[in-house]
Amino acid sequence: MQVLWDLRKTFRCAVLTDSTSDITNVAEQVVRLFTAGSRDNQNTVLLLLNEEQILESLQEIIMMKLAEQKINTRMPVVTLLSCVRKDVVLQNDQVILREELSHTEQQRFNEKAEELRGRYGDKYEQFHAFRIMQTNFSRELIKQACTVFRTVKRANRPRRTQLAAFLSLLNAYVPGSYLLESQCLAFLKHEDRSLEDQMEPFSDLIITFQEDKRSDKKVCMVHPVLAQQCTELMAEAGVTRSDTARNFLNYFCRNEVPSFLLAFIKDMLTKREVTNEEREDKFSRLILDIQNTEHKVQSASVLKVASKKFDQNPFFPQALARFCYIELKDYNQAEMWAKRAKERCPQNSFVADTLGQVHKNQLKNQMSTATAREILQLAKKAIDAFKHEEQLAEEEIEENVKKTGRAKSLPVSNTRGQFGYLQVCNILYDLLVGQNEAWKGVLTKNQPMHSVLNSLGDNKLYRFNHLINSLRDEVERKCDFFDQYLVYSKLNVERDDPDYISKDTTDCYMKYVAHSTPSHIESSCAQLIQKLEQSLTDKGHVEVLSHLVREYTESELQDVTTRWGENSSSTDSGTAAVDFMLAGFRQKMPLSKKDAPELYMVALLLYWPDSEDSCLFDLSQMIRQMRSSYEHVYKKYLGSRYLHPLFFIGKGQGLNRIVQREVLEELFLDQSEETSNWSDNWRKENLFKNASVQAHLLRVKGVVRNYRVHALVGGKEIEVDANVRNSLWRPRPVFFYLGFTIRGPVAFGIQSTTGKIVKVKNN
Repeated sequence: MQVLWDLRKTFRCAVLTDSTSDITNVAEQVVRLFTAGSRDNQNTVLLLLNEEQILESLQEIIMMKLAEQKINTRMPVVTLLSCVRKDVVLQNDQVILREELSHTEQQRFNEKAEELRGRYGDKYEQFHAFRIMQTNFSRELIKQACTVFRTVKRANRPRRTQLAAFLSLLNAYVPGSYLLESQCLAFLKHEDRSLEDQMEPFSDLIITFQEDKRSDKKVCMVHPVLAQQCTELMAEAGVTRSDTARNFLNYFCRNEVPSFLLAFIKDMLTKREVTNEEREDKFSRLILDIQNTEHKVQSASVLKVASKKFDQNPFFPQALARFCYIELKDYNQAEMWAKRAKERCPQNSFVADTLGQVHKNQLKNQMSTATAREILQLAKKAIDAFKHEEQLAEEEIEENVKKTGRAKSLPVSNTRGQFGYLQVCNILYDLLVGQNEAWKGVLTKNQPMHSVLNSLGDNKLYRFNHLINSLRDEVERKCDFFDQYLVYSKLNVERDDPDYISKDTTDCYMKYVAHSTPSHIESSCAQLIQKLEQSLTDKGHVEVLSHLVREYTESELQDVTTRWGENSSSTDSGTAAVDFMLAGFRQKMPLSKKDAPELYMVALLLYWPDSEDSCLFDLSQMIRQMRSSYEHVYKKYLGSRYLHPLFFIGKGQGLNRIVQREVLEELFLDQSEETSNWSDNWRKENLFKNASVQAHLLRVKGVVRNYRVHALVGGKEIEVDANVRNSLWRPRPVFFYLGFTIRGPVAFGIQSTTGKIVKVKNN
């Protein structure tokens, strides 16, 4: 806030106070503030916000609004100042505000300290927040400031002591939280006296503030580090965190709870911090601290009180269910609370996931004495729960697609139901096959269940026949989904998906599908791809051709296989077959609207001109149709994720011009001292500054106009996406390297060139 105040005359400063605001509305306000009512009155907006997830979407929509209004900018439109409180640093380029003063700051603090001592005398000792910062958050000073809490006793605590405990707990675990002064006075039951007088001897550790004359007065601790220390001292004196939390909930949550207070309580009890490994903690900091300093049962008790107090809220029983199955191993209680969470929010797939996780973990921890029937009963409950979650997720996705229309980004889609299904199948296979090898044939559908019932020793198992028969094919479908999901995209531009997703998916495929009997067309497709792998040395060529093979009809597969057989005696049979495949593909051109995005990608890779020469086909139409095909097939699953570039256009002809992303990454790593931190390399595009990488790629001429980038081909402008949208603010001639995601062509490494923009025909 101080930065905004200091720069208020240089920039047009604003604060986004509600991260749940409509992003489109925020973008419109930014543009309005930038122009201040007149196109000739432009000035950069400095926007402070505390939400990382909306940065890319906000930037995209601001550009869209500028383009709609045809505003030509003469300066940067907006600087997004994202300030987020974190316990760990996840990126090496983040600016960290440390608890340490610079030499100049230390001098100024010392001078100010002398001024305050002269003005306030002994009262200076009560300026705790100032003194803490002046001493670089000295632990000794913090302990000294909180010594009044050492005298707190567990029994017969006055209401002022209880209120101080509530404020300390709240501020320690939710920095920035507060209570209203009216709430505090009502708790103290003496509204005729000032809060400061009633809170002695804790008054100097508490502040009352008012944001404006119309708002209510708010009360909080002077600083979160003081609140943390006070909470620890009270715990040492026997006033435990769990007692304080329960008492707080029982008093302040009796009737209707204000929305701001519910948000603080939800953060305190359910918000999970991100660790150094970029994984979330299992539970909130408070629940973990209660577990570590008291007992697991006390953590569960606090969550139980919250679940009962907020009897419409699904997130407290959801957290309680998770705690019951993860820490207490009480699966009956976990199931009860997970079902209660679902009842409170029956359409939320993420809430529904918890019930599946309860059953999955119970199955995973089955005793070795469990019978096949018991194992299958529990597996069925888990599978049914995950299938219901998947159904809810599909409904959420359809609703999100309707709301966002043709927007490129979507809210995060939930794939936990599909993945949970595969994890259950993995566990089920291990448990059953561990008991009897005969289960291998049954689970892979190589043997019908009725033929091995005698060897399994339980004829009543046949009632699970429908479930067991469905597993192999469903596993294959879900493994195919995750194969495309992980190859075509990742979590976001800065983070990869956890390794265990790929590992568990592969394990499940190997157990159920790899050794089962495939259908005729599956077998022919797999054999043809295998022949390509054996005949072609370039993995990129194999991958491109594999996209063609997977879209072949049975007759097309037969034609290629026959042609390969006819040339089997030739030393160059592989090349002949590839030529035949490409010739067949050329006959399909132009593609139809019903064709898969993969076929459009292959077509664009093969037919994109080497220079500014014209193309045989309408490139713009092909790109539009590819995007339309992507939206129909993949957008609902990948719309919230960063799309991997799969191939780039290099120098050469035909297949030889196609360069795999992995080849570029290997080239970069071979000649760079950096590790494979692709969060930086793809976000900052360091890869394309490497001479070896540049030598492999075709440089494409283009132009940035109206916040879009266009490739110049045959005297026409072909609009493509940009990997880094920061490159699109200024109109200018450019060059770039052309990559392809499953959505279409993308410009990477956009660089300015000399010369003027010449208006050419849009295609």
